[in-house]
Amino acid sequence: MYILGLNAYHGDSSACIFKDNKLVAAIEEERIRRIKHWAGFPSESIKFCLGECDISIQDVDHITISRDPSANIYKKITHSIKHAVSLKVLKDRFKNTRKVNSVKQELSNVFSINEAEIKAEVHNIEHHRSHMASAFFASPFEDSAILSIDGFGDFTSTMIGIGRDKKIEVLDSVVYPHSVGVFYTAFTQYLGFEHYGDEYKVMGLSPYGKPTLVEKIKDVLIFKSNGLFEINKKYFKHPKEGVSMSWENGDPFIESIFSDYMVEVFGKARLKDEEITQFHKDLASSIQKVTEELIFHILNHLQRGAGMKNICIAGGVAQNSVANGKILDNTSFDKMYIPPAGHDAGTAIGSALWLYNHIQGNDRIEPMQHSFFGSQFSDGEIEDFLKSENIEYKRYSDKELNDKVSDCLINAGVVGWFQGRAEFGPRALGHRSILADPTRDDAKEILNLKIKRREVFRPFAPSILKEYVAEYFEKVDEVPFMEKVFQIKESKRELLSAVTHVDGSGRLQTVDKDIESKYYGLINAFFQKSGVPILLNTSFNENEPIVNTPAEAYACFARTKMDMIVMGNIVVER
Repeated sequence: MYILGLNAYHGDSSACIFKDNKLVAAIEEERIRRIKHWAGFPSESIKFCLGECDISIQDVDHITISRDPSANIYKKITHSIKHAVSLKVLKDRFKNTRKVNSVKQELSNVFSINEAEIKAEVHNIEHHRSHMASAFFASPFEDSAILSIDGFGDFTSTMIGIGRDKKIEVLDSVVYPHSVGVFYTAFTQYLGFEHYGDEYKVMGLSPYGKPTLVEKIKDVLIFKSNGLFEINKKYFKHPKEGVSMSWENGDPFIESIFSDYMVEVFGKARLKDEEITQFHKDLASSIQKVTEELIFHILNHLQRGAGMKNICIAGGVAQNSVANGKILDNTSFDKMYIPPAGHDAGTAIGSALWLYNHIQGNDRIEPMQHSFFGSQFSDGEIEDFLKSENIEYKRYSDKELNDKVSDCLINAGVVGWFQGRAEFGPRALGHRSILADPTRDDAKEILNLKIKRREVFRPFAPSILKEYVAEYFEKVDEVPFMEKVFQIKESKRELLSAVTHVDGSGRLQTVDKDIESKYYGLINAFFQKSGVPILLNTSFNENEPIVNTPAEAYACFARTKMDMIVMGNIVVER
């Protein structure tokens, strides 16, 4: 049985495919089309997934899409009438709904076949149920409390529930216009970060300030006694005007959603090229602080009600790795699982798993321990590309390769590391990574000068052999998807200057030899020479989606000042 899961007509469009109980492939449309957070119908991702199974669209048995236009329909109508939502917003919603309801027609156009030739049954799975399924059904837990928390999907921003074996029970939810994701986005825009998905910049900026504005922020985001929350609608445009979003050529854009009242209370909004002042840093710190407190508020109430010791979390707000690293210390939960694609792209997997487990009652899949479900290329294919471009290269054995690359890193080199299947999700986890020595004081400057050209307040991440976490971090945990931030031990911060953030933290990735042997082998080779079982790891890109093909990897290498690119066991040097 083949299930094709989709996130379509939404930011971070994606597709995945299951063959019986195995996830064969998953990819985000942005990786192929080369537009960040690409929105629309993920036709290229679908083609990739079908190709990985060597089947046609006619062979698919079920198609799931992580949108259900009928969800909360009466609440949508009532809100639109009550607030006289603009005609433009209503037209946009109607057009989007029509697209969501015409998946087979879209597929027939993509594959130039008659709609009747597509035998698959289409299942519309509500957005937050898809998020919940992407976390719980992929987790190692037999039972767990579940939180889905993001901007909006199907008129809902937050959903809590419990999972038991093959079923998920929804306990409560927060509906439009109340959303912590929108709260965070509005302040992201206010701080001058205008692009879709820029919220992580506020998270990165927050340690440079102090949470001096918490009480003012708590007038914007109001905690409720039932464990949930509301926004103060005076600070936002969307409750009355709706949210105007566009997907021109697949590039998602959301208009400014903070109101004039927010400017009245907090002062003039920062323009994108203006200096970041101490006020902006303190505001970012306060936003992050209140967001963390709200997450703990929701989870502690959920734990008391559900009585469970495990928690699964998904949704865009679940990408807040700083908050994630504090959850177990600030709630009564003992264990936590966050999937590698907790953001909207992951709802493609979640919608498929909701069908497979919750509706069909099939046995659970193996717990998802890695994220490597994307494109892959053999050494032969890589060599063919290099030869076609007359690029000089050399091929090495595994041992020779680790020796050569670790030498380059120790000598202040920056290495593009392109291996195996690409990661599904927003993090580069050692398959599409740029690597450097984490002990060099100048490594951040070198990376930003040579390649990344990004804001100086944004940190770089440490990949660490999992056996050595206790030696370098204050908290010991497995963090395979770079989904949590922990404090680096004070005695190690000076040594790990390139990956230690201003507050002494690091967004670590623990590397397991049994799961990712090649990346483990390189870090271990570096460890044998340097005495440090860690590499600086950042995504293989330059202000673009993470590279997907050898041609894109080489192009990034060629237009930057990277010292070496390693694709499979093949090395290209300057």
